[in-house]
Amino acid sequence: MARPEAKIDPVELEKLCQLQCTDEEIAAFFNTSTRTIERKRKNPKFAEIMERGKAKGRVSVRRALIRMALNNNNVAAAIFLSKNLLGYKDVVNTEHTGLGGGPIQIAAKPDYSQLSNEELNQLRLLAEKTKSNGRT
Repeated sequence: MARPEAKIDPVELEKLCQLQCTDEEIAAFFNTSTRTIERKRKNPKFAEIMERGKAKGRVSVRRALIRMALNNNNVAAAIFLSKNLLGYKDVVNTEHTGLGGGPIQIAAKPDYSQLSNEELNQLRLLAEKTKSNGRT
């Protein structure tokens, strides 16, 4: 004996799709299985109803978002729309350079050529103190 065909009202289906409901939610609403929704989606008319509903839902979301950005001065909504509709993006340009914009110098030994004689003597004294404490 064949199972009775699921009764799916196209008007209700479009409304559910407008709310961006998942196949699982649509199946639960119509008291049927997700497999039934997936199988029916292969029918061009059924798929068209679903897509029309989802498209109307996206338009509603966009309309609400634009209203929030313009009327409520919602900065987050304005930034989101700028990035998604106008192609704006955050750009972080991180550049690392050495002295005078040259390459970064990596040396195993420190360069003491810039130190004065007094500074060199202070370093020598510090080095001697560490040796006298038994450190190497």
